[in-house]
Amino acid sequence: MNSARHSVFRSVAAHGILILYTVIALFPVFVIVINSFKSRRAIFNEPLALPTPETFDLIGYQTVLKQGDFFQYFLNSMTVTVGSLFFVLMFGAMAAFALSEYRFRGNLLMGLYLALGIMIPIRLGTVAILQIMVASGLVNTLTALVLVYTAQGLPLAIFILSEFMRSVSDDLKNAGRIDGLSEYKIFFRLVLPLVRPALATVAVFTMIPIWNDLWFPLILAPSEETKTITLGSQVFIGQFVTNWNAVLAALGLAIVPVLVLYLIFSRQLIRGITAGAVK
Repeated sequence: MNSARHSVFRSVAAHGILILYTVIALFPVFVIVINSFKSRRAIFNEPLALPTPETFDLIGYQTVLKQGDFFQYFLNSMTVTVGSLFFVLMFGAMAAFALSEYRFRGNLLMGLYLALGIMIPIRLGTVAILQIMVASGLVNTLTALVLVYTAQGLPLAIFILSEFMRSVSDDLKNAGRIDGLSEYKIFFRLVLPLVRPALATVAVFTMIPIWNDLWFPLILAPSEETKTITLGSQVFIGQFVTNWNAVLAALGLAIVPVLVLYLIFSRQLIRGITAGAVK
C-alpha cells in the first residue's frame, strides 16, 4: 500500500515538475509572440504588457510577408528538419537495437564510440565538414544540412534508445522468433511500438536544435534558395538598425511548428521523460 502511494506521489511530482518547467520554458515564447503584435515603441516601453488597441500593430508580419521569400525559407526548414528527424530516428533506432540485442566482441566499445558525439560538439569539425561538402558538390543544398544534422543527432538518439530497448522483454522477442518473424519484423512490429515514448522524446529534443540552428545554414547553405527560417530572419537585423517588429514576427511564425510537434507528442514525451521516475 505504501509502495503504491509512493509510486503515485513520484508520478505526480514528476508531472508537476515537468509542467512547471514547461511554463518557465514557454515564458520567452509568450514574450516574443505578444511583442510581435505591438508597435516598435510599445515593444521597448512595455515589453511584458499585452497588446492593446493603441499598441496593436501588424507591421512586423506585413514586412515579413513582403520582404524576402519567407514561405520558401519555411519550406526549407521543414524539409531539413523532417528529413533529419527521419534518418536520426531510423538509423538511431536500428543501431540502438543492434547494441542492446546482440552480444559481440567490442559491443561496449562500439556503444561508447557512437556516443562520443554527445561529448564532442560537431561544430569543432566545421572546416572539415565544409571541405567535404565542397568536394562532394553539396554546398548550397539542403542535402548537406540533412547529412550534418543526422550525424549531429545520432549519438544522443542511440544513447537514449538503447537504454529503452534493453527494457523490452526478451520473452516477447523470442516468441516472435519462434513464430518465424525475421529480425526486421521483430524490430518494426514488436520493439518500435514499445519504445514510442522514447522516439517522441528523441524527436522533440532533436528537432529544436535543428530548427533553431543558424551556424550550419550560414556556412553550408547561405544561398537565397536554400536559406532556412532562422537564417532568413537575419535579413531584418542590420549592423546599425534592426527591424524588431519583423524579427519578432518571423520568430513568432517559426515557433509554430515546434509547438505543434510538442502538442502532438506531448503525452508520449511526458511518458518518455518520466519513465524512470515512476518505476
